[in-house]
Amino acid sequence: MGIHYKESILWKKAMQISLEIYQLAPKLPKEETYGMRSQITRAAISIPANIAEGWGRESTKEKARFFAIAQGSLAETETLLTLCEHIGWFLNAETTQVRTFLDEVSRMLTTMRKKFRDK
Repeated sequence: MGIHYKESILWKKAMQISLEIYQLAPKLPKEETYGMRSQITRAAISIPANIAEGWGRESTKEKARFFAIAQGSLAETETLLTLCEHIGWFLNAETTQVRTFLDEVSRMLTTMRKKFRDK
């Protein structure tokens, strides 16, 4: 992985997920500041953070592990986003872009995990 993580499309798209979630978060009810808002933003931030951490690891096993953690955080973010939609806090029209990024990053992480798992 010769490029810096900040130059990777994977990390950039993961950062977009975090930005999109932070733009949606103020729409949550005030009483959810320490509940859903805290949970969904922490999960979203964890995606690019673990990609960056994995990128910097020496061993392929460690890289794969951090990419797996990022994948788990992505699934958590997507689940919380779905719950917010079902409750009616977010409209589907508001989450279209973040869902596109979630799908793209999920596919890329699957590829990266396989690449490092098979080494």
